[in-house]
Amino acid sequence: MGDAHRIGVVGLGVISRAYLDTLAAHPAVRVTAVADLDAARAASVAAGLPGAEALTVEELLSSPDVDTVLNLTTPAAHAAIALGAIRHGKHVYGEKPLAATLADARAVVEAAAKAGVGVGCAPDTVLGTGVQTARAAVEAGSIGRPQFASAVMVTPGHERWHPHPDFYYTEGGGPLLDMGPYYLASLIHLLGPVRAVIGAAGRLRAERIIGSGPRTGERIPVEVDSHVSGVLEHAGGALTTITTSFDGVATTAAPIEVHGETGTLSVPDPNRFDGEVRLHALGDTRWRALPASAGYEDGARGVGLLDFIAAGGQRAPRANGELALHVLETMTALLRSSAEGRRIELTTSAQAPDPVPWTAAGDWKGPVAPGRA
Repeated sequence: MGDAHRIGVVGLGVISRAYLDTLAAHPAVRVTAVADLDAARAASVAAGLPGAEALTVEELLSSPDVDTVLNLTTPAAHAAIALGAIRHGKHVYGEKPLAATLADARAVVEAAAKAGVGVGCAPDTVLGTGVQTARAAVEAGSIGRPQFASAVMVTPGHERWHPHPDFYYTEGGGPLLDMGPYYLASLIHLLGPVRAVIGAAGRLRAERIIGSGPRTGERIPVEVDSHVSGVLEHAGGALTTITTSFDGVATTAAPIEVHGETGTLSVPDPNRFDGEVRLHALGDTRWRALPASAGYEDGARGVGLLDFIAAGGQRAPRANGELALHVLETMTALLRSSAEGRRIELTTSAQAPDPVPWTAAGDWKGPVAPGRA
């Protein structure tokens, strides 16, 4: 345990449990500190983690017992926590998006480069068997040269189940910035970076009603667009149409479809690590399920952080800051395009991360050589 990579977790909301379940059981890492605006919550979480301390946020960011800060705060706080960690010489890995604004995200990446520390960012679901099996099929030529793709995410909104959904409808929220990273990161794995976008967006309701928890029935304002559609021009020439919405009830559309010259690939929900990948080849009469052939088997939240740590500066982590910055610029460019009524060319790019070879659950959940990201 003395050689384990030491992690401090800031933000102990809904998603933290999934991360802690992964990290607490892994021999290569150790959660040494936790912090939350709710000190009682931090104390309760620390009590369930042997060797972990409940600290204030500033104490955690400056703690000599923390190597990497896991930033699970709400989007509006992502940049402040990341920059604080970097100022203290810590690596930082955060939930998506990298920051609430593109300017803040650039500041995080630039500060990390100057300080010589690493930046990683979710989503890591795209490293699971679903998206990685689909990527392997595309790269093996199963659909020929990719021509275009579609990506669709439709839900009535997270206020139905989240007891404190306010941040989904303020700066840094909305369906695109909240759910778009799963789809865009997947599309970059499958089709490469984006060079330009055209977008259209709308805000169809002025307020939402909380549907669960102690605030059930409370109305909250909607300050961001709740429906965003657009077209992505990939650097390799393929086009993607994308729709993300908090204004629909349901859809029969596949989460992602990639259409090539000789076949079409149906890609499962990128918010999950697994799912069935299906191929319809030219001339076939039906869809055919492809066996899982790549990715982290039984992946779980935190596998991207483990990959980030295992990279140890010897390779680019797969859930890296450059990719997260490009994803964020793609999303903010879609919103700008809608507001300005024009095509937007991107200023960032990112190479598709290294593919994940088939990795059995026992391999990634077991010992991983600790490193400095």
